[in-house]
Amino acid sequence: MESILGGGGNVPTTAGGVDLTKLSDTDKAELRQFIQAESQKASLQQSIHSLTDLCFRKCITARIANGKLDKYEEPCMTNCVERFLDGTQLIVRQLEQMRR
Repeated sequence: MESILGGGGNVPTTAGGVDLTKLSDTDKAELRQFIQAESQKASLQQSIHSLTDLCFRKCITARIANGKLDKYEEPCMTNCVERFLDGTQLIVRQLEQMRR
């Protein structure tokens, strides 16, 4: 099914009292870009949350009493984040190669 914004799926014809069927093609394109950007932002935020949770559970083994990580936790967190970023970059490069 063709949506009001030009993609597939079911999209309401009204949003916040605005009739989306009356939007110009330019407005629809801008709205599509805005929705895509917000979706990407939400995805990035979810990835950051997952990374934080994963590395915290892996590296923080004791109660943080003085507001600082101990001498083992800090390098563990650094390594965990770096490996996560390395893995993400590898996946992105592989996906880009597949698109070509």
